Amino acid sequence: MDVEIGELASLDSVSKKLKQSEEAMDDMENSTSVAGSASGSLNSHNLNGSRSDMSCEEDDNDGEDATDDDCDIYGDDGDNYMYGDDDVYSSLQEQFDNVDLPTGVEASVSWLSDPTPGSNISTHESVPVEGGMVSHSASAAAHAPSIPACCKTEAIASSSSSVFAESSCNEKGKEESKVEIMKKYLDFKRFDVVDDCSDHHYNRTGFEGQQPPKEWSKKIQDEWKILEKNLPEMIYVRVYESRMDLLRAVIVGPQGTPYHDGLFVFDVLFPPTYPDIPPMVYYYSGGLRLNPNLYECGKVCLSLLNTWTGKGNENWVPNSSTMLQVLVSIQAIILNAKPFFNEPGFESTYLGAEGEKKSRSYNEDVFVSSLKTMVYILRRPPKHFDDLVTGHFHSHAHDILSACRAYMGGAVVGSVVKGKIQDGSKKGTSSEFAASIRGMINGLVSSFTKIGAEDSEQFRCS
Repeated sequence: MDVEIGELASLDSVSKKLKQSEEAMDDMENSTSVAGSASGSLNSHNLNGSRSDMSCEEDDNDGEDATDDDCDIYGDDGDNYMYGDDDVYSSLQEQFDNVDLPTGVEASVSWLSDPTPGSNISTHESVPVEGGMVSHSASAAAHAPSIPACCKTEAIASSSSSVFAESSCNEKGKEESKVEIMKKYLDFKRFDVVDDCSDHHYNRTGFEGQQPPKEWSKKIQDEWKILEKNLPEMIYVRVYESRMDLLRAVIVGPQGTPYHDGLFVFDVLFPPTYPDIPPMVYYYSGGLRLNPNLYECGKVCLSLLNTWTGKGNENWVPNSSTMLQVLVSIQAIILNAKPFFNEPGFESTYLGAEGEKKSRSYNEDVFVSSLKTMVYILRRPPKHFDDLVTGHFHSHAHDILSACRAYMGGAVVGSVVKGKIQDGSKKGTSSEFAASIRGMINGLVSSFTKIGAEDSEQFRCS
């Protein structure tokens, strides 16, 4: 219970609060159930739903290095993700964080259905995750130890007398934490060599436990030098000293696109016959399809990877094409402003106003999935990128939430940069899209607040 400083001078006031607290705690002990409410359903704009017919033609066009066999890593991917009730949401996340997953296996998000507003949440549910089921309680209070009545007054009085000192200490700690978060973020290198690759998707593939040929190793070292010197802004890479055949990249979603301010993770394997064949690339999707070229199963559909048809230099050219080209192509060609037209034939099939309408609708779907991906990566940051993830969302939380509000008000997805609408126009958005954003915004606020972005609270929906 919070006791205001101004009230500490009044013994009557303190006594009254102690009595109210005792009564409140007695009520808690007598309570046998907890009711919860959700802010809204999140399945109105799933890219895998009926409104989306995005599918990449695989059968005749995939190269021999396509990663189709990886597509069974996920189970059924629902699209409901976050409860509007912060206490229930926090309890869920804490349980999920403690899941013991096998080495090298991606942790899929529990895409749970939102409870109907006003309905009771069951006190015990099983949450599906890869590797098994996680049991969680819908109420933290259900597992809280009971407090003997004789101890309540003493505990509250002790808390009251020290509230000012604790508050000052906490505020100082928060400020120091913010400074440290930003320092680590600003100092985060675009390219670095690290050791632990245990959570890498291809950890058990390639040269595991073997010594690669010298000629192959020299080629990889050349790739490292190119990346270290030429990586553009918004692309971050980590390579592994003990596993030169592995690489991990995180790409920041470009401004002016539905991917803006998001973080997208890719794991790479350089095959034993590299560079005669292209690298293998796996996308951490969290079970979401947010681009025609990025599959739920992690496959990246790109001509430069020989997983799609192309002409001339669009395909992989041995001893000429580089890993840098692959990453820049993903950033520029895949994560673009109008991904709807990435689907072959759509640019010529959907022309004029019809094409623009479908493209705007697709971008709305993409943005909702991108928001889910943000919370997903915040809860499960990839190894060696923790400081980037925390610092990035600490810095961009206000911009992301401002964009959510603007899109709910009718701004076109992708038109908001640093919280401001660039073209000044509002063409209107669907009510389903606005409802999806409203249903997610409190979960986003909670996630951003946990990493120190306190100004996020002003965006919370009642």
